[in-house]
Order: sequence, then structure tokens, then C-alpha cells
Amino acid sequence: MIRRLLQCVGEYKKPAILTPILMLGESIIECIMPFVIANLINDIKAGCDITTIVKRGVILFALACLSLAFGGAAGYTASKASAGFAKNLRRKVFAKVQEFSFENIDKFSSASLVTRMTTDIMHVQMSFMMVIRTAIRSPLMLIFSVIMSVIMAGSLAWTFVVIIPVLTFALILIGKKAMPAFRAVFKKYDKLNESIEENVMAMRTVKGFVREEYEKQKFGTASENICRDFTKAERIVAWNNPVMQLCLYFNMIFVMLLGSNLVINSQGTVVDVGQLSAMLTYGVQVLMSLMMFSMIYVMMTLSVESMRRIDEVLCEESALKNPENPIYEVKTGDVEFNNVSFKYSREAEKFALEGINLKINSGETVGIIGGTGSSKSTLIQLISRLYDTTVGSVKIGGIDVREYDIESLRDAVSVVLQKNVLFSGTIKDNLRWGNKEATDEEMIEACRLAQAHDFISSFPDGYDTMIEQGGTNVSGGQKQRLCIARALLKKPKVLILDDSTSAVDTKTDALIRRGFAEYIPETTKIIIAQRIASVEDADKIIVMDNGKIMNIGTHDELLANSDIYREVYEQQTRGGSDDE
Repeated sequence: MIRRLLQCVGEYKKPAILTPILMLGESIIECIMPFVIANLINDIKAGCDITTIVKRGVILFALACLSLAFGGAAGYTASKASAGFAKNLRRKVFAKVQEFSFENIDKFSSASLVTRMTTDIMHVQMSFMMVIRTAIRSPLMLIFSVIMSVIMAGSLAWTFVVIIPVLTFALILIGKKAMPAFRAVFKKYDKLNESIEENVMAMRTVKGFVREEYEKQKFGTASENICRDFTKAERIVAWNNPVMQLCLYFNMIFVMLLGSNLVINSQGTVVDVGQLSAMLTYGVQVLMSLMMFSMIYVMMTLSVESMRRIDEVLCEESALKNPENPIYEVKTGDVEFNNVSFKYSREAEKFALEGINLKINSGETVGIIGGTGSSKSTLIQLISRLYDTTVGSVKIGGIDVREYDIESLRDAVSVVLQKNVLFSGTIKDNLRWGNKEATDEEMIEACRLAQAHDFISSFPDGYDTMIEQGGTNVSGGQKQRLCIARALLKKPKVLILDDSTSAVDTKTDALIRRGFAEYIPETTKIIIAQRIASVEDADKIIVMDNGKIMNIGTHDELLANSDIYREVYEQQTRGGSDDE
């Protein structure tokens, strides 16, 4: 896991390697300074002149400046390396998510993926910076300080033999208790982000049903749960500080009592005042190094779970893969389902689609009608290979979709899904999602076919009009027509409209269908609709119910032979609900 994550250091290896070297220089200098101070104290005790004091002072000042320079440079390189590492890691995780199929996305949930790419990567970034900086400095300071303590004070240094094992045991115990609490927090972070995402996306519905207070209460409960778990974890981790302080003051008291006694009794022959002063300084440095270790340990305890969650994404294999020798050209828009059954997960007991056999010839217009939950959308998602079939095969142009290069297949199959999405940018920017090389003339032609050109022209900035995030500054019908135009710019072999004209009036709907018939006669057109009027002129209409095809035929044939179709038709023509 760590090896995979460290691959993201990439071009930032130089500052990552330079940081420990700079920390080595800083540590050596900081350990030399108490030695110089001890000699200064002994010189003053011996009655040295002002020249000696000034020389020692200049040396100390130079060492302090040099230590500051090393420390400042290390801070810069550590920040550069950790920020670059996080950037590369975030990019790698994002790129991995782009490869995921819908099945993979469903496994993690979008809210969880957002948490992993933000909060979790931030924790890993902080840990990485601490490792290359503090985690290098702390052991170096610890080793150098203990060595210098032995050199300067001899037997007094044995105090560390007692303190270090006590602290190590305490840190391990604290980390073992804190880890489960931190692990629980991250799962609740996902739930909190999911609540936020759901609320923001459905803000109009929330306000329409005056449910603001309910949503506040729901968010408050999720937030309180995180607060409670974090408090529990932090309460455990908080024991670090008192344990460290206890050891620090124990060391100081022990050294001062024993050291003072040695100084007085030996009259400075065994330990003198300068050595005692240095020993106290080195003792503080040793314990401060251990305190830094404790901070690193806490951060690592927190970030190990983040690392595991990020690694889960990096190790996840997409449910959809390109074949070894893919086909890059889709020659025709023929679509064929051969004994297809499908379920969303292997664990699911019930098939979403079952026993589907269907043949659509290139250039045909096919309508699909069915009630909510009849798996109409599931059927068309198999054509562009958003999911793979569980049983059977789907063919386009006489070739199994699993044999095509995924990108080439999806370029040949344009899908306008139920949920129309526009992105921040101009109308031109959004249209060029269909074809980034599209000319102005091609965009205008596509918008004319989608009945979008007139309303675009009415905007002061025309095709340069800015679209706000999610397309909130255009109506539902306008958004649908822009999405249809965007799909047309791909010049697809197969065009699929998944209830994509539900927000436009029947006249505009008819004009869109007439434009399709006149201008893209060779493109296979599959239209999922709730309105019979949207599909009654189709070459054939498929009636679905409960994941199965119940009937196939023309409008007149279905009126005569399909009870489901006839019932829907009668409801709509007699003033019943058309599910708009």
C-alpha cells in the first residue's frame, strides 16, 4: 500500500530527499549548541575574559543562524514535496475514478469518493510532510542528544533508559485504543458528505416541501455523531501530553537532584555546572523528540485509515475492460440483444432485465414504453456498455459490444440520459463536449435539429452565454434541448433519448422527431418516453414491464394486441396523467 502511494511522489523526489538531509544538518547543529554553552559556562566559572565570551557568543550566533537556515529550507522543501505528492495522488485517484464503470461507482458511492479525494488525501499529505521532516528530525535529535548526554554527563544519561521504554509503551497503547475510533469516524464522514450532496442537489425540492428544518436536523445528527466519535478518539490521544509532561519533569527533577549532588560532592571533578546545564538541555531535547514522535504517531494513526481508503480506490479494478485486440470502428447502427439478462450486482437475487431478445435495424426509430421500474433505462445502458450483461450479449453492427474499444463504442452511441447535466462554461463549451472540434456551423445545425437555436439566439450573448453550474440559469426544457444538440454533434451511429423530451411541449417534441427523420435518417434512434405521442410514429414500439419485453409492434398493432399499451394510450388521450 505504501509503495503504491509513494509512486505519486514522482517529480518531487528531489525536495523529498533534500528535506531529510537539511533536517540532518539542523539536528547536528542543535546538538552542538548545548556543548558550546556548557563550555561557555565552565569558562565563565573559571574567570575567562570578555574576549572568550564574545568568541563563544559569535559561534553560538552563527550556529543559530545556520540552524535557522537549514530549518527554513527544510520547511520549504517539505511543503513543496508534500503538496506535489498530494497533487499527484489526487490526480491519480481522479484518473482511476474516470475508468470506473457505474458498478464501481455504485460500490463506493459518489460521496465516499469525494471524501477520499479531499479529506483523506489531506491527512496523507500531512503525514507525508511529517515523515520527511519531523520523523527524520526526531530520531536524529534523539540519537544525537543521547550520545552527547553520555559524553557530557556519563552516568546521568541512564535516566533515558527508564523514560524511553515507558513513553514507547504508552504511545503504542494510546494508538491501539484510538485506531478503532478514527476508523469509525471516516465511515460517518462519508454519510455526512452524502447528506450534503443530496441536500444541495435537491435544494429546490427541499424548499418546495418546506423541509429545511428537517434537513437541518438530519445534518445536525450526522455532524453530532462525527463530533462524538472524534471527541472519543481525541480524548484517548489527549493522554499523550500528560504522559510526555510527566516524563519531562521526572527527567528534569532526577537530573537536577542527582546532578547537583554530584557537582557538590565531587566539587566538579565528576560533573561540573556546565555539564549539568548541558544535560538538562539534552534531556529536554530527548523528550521533545519523543513528543514529536507522539505527534507523528497520532497523525499516522489517523492517516493509516485514510491511506487504506485511498488504496482501495487505486486497487479497484474497473468492471469494464477493453479487450486485448479491440475493434475501433462501429460500421452500422444495427442493435441486437441475444437472450440478455442483467442484474446490478452479483449478490442481487432478482434480475433487472430477463430474457431480452431484440433486433433493431440501422436507421430505424424505436420507441420504448413502460411503467416506472420496468427497466427501460437499464436496457439502453447496456448498448453503450455502461454496464455489461450478466447473461447473453448485446451487438452493434453485428459485433458484441465487449469486443469494441470502449471509447470508440461510446463515440458511436450518443446517450441523452434522464438526468440532463450541463457544466459551468459557455453554451459553446457545453456543446463541444459532443465534439471538441465542432465548428460554429455544425453547432448551429445540431441546435436547429434539437430546436435549441431559437432560444439560444434570444440570449444577448447567443452561443457565448455563460451556463451556471448544473445549468441552473436555463429551464428544464432548454437544458434537455442543449443536451440533445450536444449528443448530435458526435454524429452517432445510434442515438438514445432516455425520456429526454419530457420537459418540452408536444409541438417542440414533434419538431425534434421530424428533424431526426429528415436530417439523420441513417442513425438508429431509440426513444424512451412516457408520452405515447412521442413514440407513436416510430417504426416499432417496445412495451416493457418488470424487466421483460411484453410486446413489440407499431402503434396500431399495439393498440390491438397490448393491454398495457392500450391502457396508457387511453389514460393519456382521455385527459389522464401523462406523468409530466
